[in-house]
Amino acid sequence: MNIQLQQVDFSDKQQSQDFIQLLDHYAQDIMGGSSPLSDSIKNKLPSALQKQAHAFSIIAYVDKQAAALINCFESFSTFACAPLINIHDIIVHQNFRGLGLSQILLQHVEQIAKDKGCCKLTLEVLENNHIAKNAYKKYGFASYELNPDTGQALFWQKNL
Repeated sequence: MNIQLQQVDFSDKQQSQDFIQLLDHYAQDIMGGSSPLSDSIKNKLPSALQKQAHAFSIIAYVDKQAAALINCFESFSTFACAPLINIHDIIVHQNFRGLGLSQILLQHVEQIAKDKGCCKLTLEVLENNHIAKNAYKKYGFASYELNPDTGQALFWQKNL
């Protein structure tokens, strides 16, 4: 088994197709919302991400097949006065689960973060996504709190 990591070049048609295929696979999973990406999103997303200076995506290829994807965005921690990387999506295609691809991708992103002088990696995970939570815990992630008296941080959203 040959595993290769490739930072996505959104000007490359094949890499963009691999990216969309993996993201759509995740979107159709219950943990991704159970709905396929619209054709409009599929058509616009690669060029939109290419314009985001603080975004990067990495695909793991197993024997030249697109198997896993991680999407990241650079941000900034005001309390640490240092950059951070938020991991927005981690996707492992169901045909490639159990190969440790999430750990390989996390390790790669951690090295990128260290090279950029980042203070931390952040991510969100659904409460009942026990497989992902176990993978993240295995890698050293934990819930976030400033003080036990104030409780854990929660990720909220407001759709616009």
